[in-house]
Amino acid sequence: MINIILLVITSFLIVVFAIPSIITVSKLKGLYDKPEERKLHTLKIPRLGGLAIFVSFVLSVLVWADFTNMYGMQYIEAALILLFFSGLKDDIIMLSPMKKLFTQLVAAGMVTYLTKIRISDFHGVFGINEIPVWVSIPLSVFTIIVITNSFNLIDGADGLAGSLGLIMSLTFAFCFYLNDDMGWSMMAFSLAGSLLGFLCFNFNPAKIFMGDSGSLTVGFLLSIFAIYFIESNSPNSGSILKLKSAPGIAIAILVVPLYDTLRVFILRATKKRSPFKADKNHLHHWLIKTGLGHKQVSLTLAGVNMLFIIIAFAIKDYPAYIVLGIVCSLALVVGQLPVYFYRHKISDLEADDNMQDEIEQSLRKSIRS
Repeated sequence: MINIILLVITSFLIVVFAIPSIITVSKLKGLYDKPEERKLHTLKIPRLGGLAIFVSFVLSVLVWADFTNMYGMQYIEAALILLFFSGLKDDIIMLSPMKKLFTQLVAAGMVTYLTKIRISDFHGVFGINEIPVWVSIPLSVFTIIVITNSFNLIDGADGLAGSLGLIMSLTFAFCFYLNDDMGWSMMAFSLAGSLLGFLCFNFNPAKIFMGDSGSLTVGFLLSIFAIYFIESNSPNSGSILKLKSAPGIAIAILVVPLYDTLRVFILRATKKRSPFKADKNHLHHWLIKTGLGHKQVSLTLAGVNMLFIIIAFAIKDYPAYIVLGIVCSLALVVGQLPVYFYRHKISDLEADDNMQDEIEQSLRKSIRS
């Protein structure tokens, strides 16, 4: 426990001391995230916060974490470095979507093929339990890419990605700790400490963004945590907790970015648009339209994510397919609320306008009479 506390303090302090220098250099070199039509900020904001997150995570883990019983850590580190630098290049000089996707495929392939961190059991979901390696590897690669990009896409409001990442990493950290997976727990705690330090500068009004280098790094780590969490609770594992509903709980932990990405991709497909073409249909965009500020949006979605985690752990003793069904059903309902509130607000405004028109007409009639 002492090492965990020191690790969190180390990762937190590295970010806190590094970001002011990064902000200064970004301003000198003009490395800003410029306002665009689809973005919510109206000022030029430095976008290299991911550099501080990555460095603090790596250094604190190297100093304090114990990798004795963690097979294939060198491949995870190599994949993380590869992904970070692709994101950093995109933050500085832009990188084509295909090149970013190729880098993600390589990084995900390294982890799933060269380590044992891959989905090998469905825990009874869809009536499937163990799956063969030739299915497990591509499925795991797909899962890593989806989670990584979903976290990248949710990074659209001040403090949102950092808050969600903090909640998710802390949840995984405590789960690994209770399962006596100390190396994994320390990795998750290190990420949490880095994000906590980052939020000191990213919460509204944001002084810096994490950029692709940060969102891809955090999303990639969370995807690996999720897969390991599912696998460490499989029937054939030596897990202490043995959560038979692990897949449903993992989805609940990552529910906001996963649901938001799925929803946006479906909407774009139904409108016959490219699913990769950016727009303003994300949950945070709709919440902003209802009149909420950046801080309120971040706190609202973070609170929703925490609520899903609490519900999932409350029903953890049910079979995985039931927990998964409940989580997905709730997500479908809750995810429509921002759109409903916005349309209700528009209806109220239109009603007020009609009422005002009627009052003005009646006054004109009275004056004439």
